[in-house]
Amino acid sequence: MKNSYALALMAGLLAACQPGPDAPDALPKTALVPTQQIDALIGQKLQTEGRFDWSMATDELAWSAAAQSDHVLSIGYRPAGSTGDFRDQLHTLDVQTPAWKAARQSVLDLIFEEERKTRPALKRDELLVFEENVLPVLNVRLENPATFGKLRASALVRYAEPMGYEPGTGDRSARTQASSGCGSNTGEPGLVAGSDYTTTTPNGKVSWNLPYHNIPQAWAQSSGAGITIQVIDSGCSPDQAKLGSQFTQGNSGGRTITKLVTLPRATLWGIPTGPVETPADLCGHGTSMLGTAGGPRGTDGTTVGVAYGASLVSVRAAADVLIDESREVKGVSDAFVLAGNNSNVRIISLSLGRVTSSGQMTDAIRYAYNRGKLIFTAAGTSFDWTSWYGVIFPATLAECVAVTGVKEAVMQKCDACHDGSKVEFVTVMEKTGSNLHGLSLAMSG
Repeated sequence: MKNSYALALMAGLLAACQPGPDAPDALPKTALVPTQQIDALIGQKLQTEGRFDWSMATDELAWSAAAQSDHVLSIGYRPAGSTGDFRDQLHTLDVQTPAWKAARQSVLDLIFEEERKTRPALKRDELLVFEENVLPVLNVRLENPATFGKLRASALVRYAEPMGYEPGTGDRSARTQASSGCGSNTGEPGLVAGSDYTTTTPNGKVSWNLPYHNIPQAWAQSSGAGITIQVIDSGCSPDQAKLGSQFTQGNSGGRTITKLVTLPRATLWGIPTGPVETPADLCGHGTSMLGTAGGPRGTDGTTVGVAYGASLVSVRAAADVLIDESREVKGVSDAFVLAGNNSNVRIISLSLGRVTSSGQMTDAIRYAYNRGKLIFTAAGTSFDWTSWYGVIFPATLAECVAVTGVKEAVMQKCDACHDGSKVEFVTVMEKTGSNLHGLSLAMSG
């Protein structure tokens, strides 16, 4: 699939650039709910409710999902005597104050006490999978279903849910690469001048779809200069000079690009199994999104970004566009907190997503939103046979502007694009005849 999200946010970017009771001792001692049954419930809720949140599932089903993924859970906590989700206070609360610290410790004590019943050798410093110092969230690995039941029943817990379970866990490996948005960001051969692109000064290509949104005309009003856009994606290719040493060429001077990584290192049962992650894009999707947002209006014939005068912050938060690993949930959450704490960032672009909701990601998105960030999120792309999911998370959140793509000249969604009532913005991104997508920067060249 060619560059599936690459132009889904482009016109919006330019427009924004204008200067409880006791818990039972354990869950029922039955076999785990099969993944097919879990996925069926998720699909049913998506069709009837337009979303799936783990609060819609029974303890047994939610625990079965965790136990058949990586056993890692997000636990959102709150102080004793409080209620609600703190959605309007997430950006101002301090988890280091006594009330929040006491709540955190009480939840950890509950977890440790229950987990020790099945893991007597467990040590307290082995509870946490990821550290979190800003949001009121714990990431823990659980083995005892009784722990999960007691967490969900605790008045100190806002949510307790699997981090790394997504529908199709059992049979996704064969199709992940093809549907992940990776592996296709190479130069497009055979482009026809005047049809697939036009040229602009000093010597840049204007993608065929930008005129549908009057973007070349809008450049007379704003190029994005003075604005910083944070792109949360799969990173930035170190081999693409237009996002490196040549970022300020031509008409794109006076700006900066910063490359960061929040994706944690891969582990298995708490043991590191992969290299330390870097900002480098190993997928191609992030590089394409960066090029779409702010590729330079340069001198050597490459594609011009929508906001070619804007500064960029590239954050590698995931391996591909499907947020289906616990570490990717953590990486994306940390990226939103990072954006929330960066006063220079005005716009956040997230072209990643998942089918199930995440309380931790929701907290992080609200943290950034409450700090005045404009958040564009992709409504989703996939194979035709999975597009029935509708708008994916987190584009379903009220804090996000959900964007999808349509074909040229007709208001018909592109072949692999998701649609639904949550979509607030569409962009032309696919040619009707050739299925050519909007042009952007490749991994190199």
